[in-house]
Amino acid sequence: MRVALSVACFDDALFPDTGKAVTALLERLGHEVEYPPGQTCCGQVHWTTGYHREAAALARAYAALFEGAAAVVAPSASCAAAVRDSYPRLARAARDPALARAAEGLAVYELTEFLVDVLGLTDVGAYFPHRVTYHPSCQAARVLGVGDRPLRLLRAVRGLDLVELPAAGECCGFGGAFAMKNSDVSVAMVADKVRHVRDTGADVVCAVDNSCLAHIGGALSRLRSGVRTMHLAEILAATGPA
Repeated sequence: MRVALSVACFDDALFPDTGKAVTALLERLGHEVEYPPGQTCCGQVHWTTGYHREAAALARAYAALFEGAAAVVAPSASCAAAVRDSYPRLARAARDPALARAAEGLAVYELTEFLVDVLGLTDVGAYFPHRVTYHPSCQAARVLGVGDRPLRLLRAVRGLDLVELPAAGECCGFGGAFAMKNSDVSVAMVADKVRHVRDTGADVVCAVDNSCLAHIGGALSRLRSGVRTMHLAEILAATGPA
């Protein structure tokens, strides 16, 4: 299958290894990965902070760029949720039926959805000999409803010791602009999340959103905990000790 890769602007700027990992993983599974040039922000931040006109312009550009793709894979639940959940509402707010039709025609999947639901895989041939816990991001759990797909993929990774994260459903406190506008609350929330991560004894905490991992990782780093953060794609792309 020919897959179009949609990389979040957050990942493009700060976590380029995630896009590389998705490409390596899908190519290892026998698929052709295309990265359409000219990608920009999907408009999620603009939409959620009230800049609806700007968000609509970005949504139109995104829809035009990925029009006709058999599958668009995004290693970001936040971006996938923006396209699938926010674009229809954005189109209604902008009174733009053309955008609504374009958004409806996009086949956008978060990575674990694509692997499990489209490719029918849970074992992708990964090997990662570490103790790992998984943080379900709010967008993945509450908007996309990815459920246990990430956990099913992790359980099939050879050498990986998966440990349950206590209070896993609690938000880490990032929430985009929330962390800046409500910093005291955000810090308290990530302190709880980090305490739970450390209670697992895990070497690595993973997620399907690097925004969450940046927030959690910053707190873990300040505590000099020794716990690493990794996007799930990087674990699934691994075939040897890391």
